[in-house]
Amino acid sequence: MTVRPTRGIDELVEPTAEMEQIVTGCVFTEGPVWLPDGALLFSDITADRLMRWSPDVGQSVVRSPNGKGNGMTLDNEGRLIVCEHATSTVTRTAVPLGEREVIAAHWSGAELNSPNDVVVMRDGGILFTDPSFGRTLPTVGVVRDVPQQHRGVYRIPPEGGEPQLLVADVEQPNGLCLSPDQSVLYVGDTVRAHIRSFDMANRSGPLRDAGLFAEGISLTPARDDAYVDGMKVDELGNVYVTAPGGIWVYTPSGERLGTIEVPEQAANLNWGGDDWKTLYITALTSVYRIRTTVAGNRPAYMC
Repeated sequence: MTVRPTRGIDELVEPTAEMEQIVTGCVFTEGPVWLPDGALLFSDITADRLMRWSPDVGQSVVRSPNGKGNGMTLDNEGRLIVCEHATSTVTRTAVPLGEREVIAAHWSGAELNSPNDVVVMRDGGILFTDPSFGRTLPTVGVVRDVPQQHRGVYRIPPEGGEPQLLVADVEQPNGLCLSPDQSVLYVGDTVRAHIRSFDMANRSGPLRDAGLFAEGISLTPARDDAYVDGMKVDELGNVYVTAPGGIWVYTPSGERLGTIEVPEQAANLNWGGDDWKTLYITALTSVYRIRTTVAGNRPAYMC
């Protein structure tokens, strides 16, 4: 993986940039995804709504109910992929929104726990995490039995079919992202307050553990403040993760550069805009944005 070095957090954010609130009045925002038409989609999980924001219209409700959707992305054909906590499925919908198509619901004869976050590879494979949050926390799901004994990371093959289990030993996998060359998968574990890395050479799994990437992403001795959530990578390979105070940023070697401060507890993030240098952050009741000097790592649908 070839990356350019970064000396500090100040080099990543424009010197005069301010954190701007563009959406408010929600309950728990998540899953920001930029659309080619210049709008941002995001989830309001607890309110069970799919939301849209655009500079000309502002915020609006696109779909309700929304299966208590959480993480989202677009696939390589520009279709919306949603991890739904209430239905324990991964769904796909054409944009503009049509009917949902379930593309993952079971593994080894049992329902998934509660798909949480998702990323699409250049080859069309879809990676997602499957913690138990949507079955144990009524604010983000529907309380019911947890069918899978492990909390897995899965891959839906490009041709579809049952998900392949890539990782089974994460306590509560949450956010995930890929290095720019897609050779490394980063997975956040909310309970353990750390990020692990995995070698993507064997894409059908199981993945080789490449080691602990970052740890101690917490302010409490028990590591129980539940900040390790959404993650993304910029074009230099730096890893951004929601953490106490906002977004903690790490170099590709795991060195912490600093924090992009956010007024509310951040849950997820994504880039957008014509130059892919506007960072959008979903944070509890609001959505914020700030200009960065470095572009986000462009997903396949933007290439």
